[in-house]
Amino acid sequence: QVQLVESGGGSAQAGGSLRLSCVAEKNLFSTLCMGWFRQAPGKEREAVAVISTGISLRYYADFVKGRFTISRDNAKNTLYLQMNSLKPEDTAMYYCAAIRGGGYCFLGTDFPYWGQGTQVTVSS
Repeated sequence: QVQLVESGGGSAQAGGSLRLSCVAEKNLFSTLCMGWFRQAPGKEREAVAVISTGISLRYYADFVKGRFTISRDNAKNTLYLQMNSLKPEDTAMYYCAAIRGGGYCFLGTDFPYWGQGTQVTVSS
């Protein structure tokens, strides 16, 4: 089992910024391929961004390209999502997810481990 704990959600105005963090167990973190997902009320969960181990290959959903940046700090066993130019439609519960084993992961990867989520609310 992999424990994931998100933080950093909150409220922002349109055009503003927030940074989400996700902490995982230190002895596992460097082997985890990780991602951020979101789910708005009444909608299905959708992939936002993923980052692989090693060379940290990144993939983004089209709706966040140029606005959001996913990154990881293996020394701090922390995954980040920097969200800029926020829009009201970015309002959702944001979840951190992980899969063990290293290598690459993609927006369509079936992640088995999930955090509890952190709420992001963007007002116009």
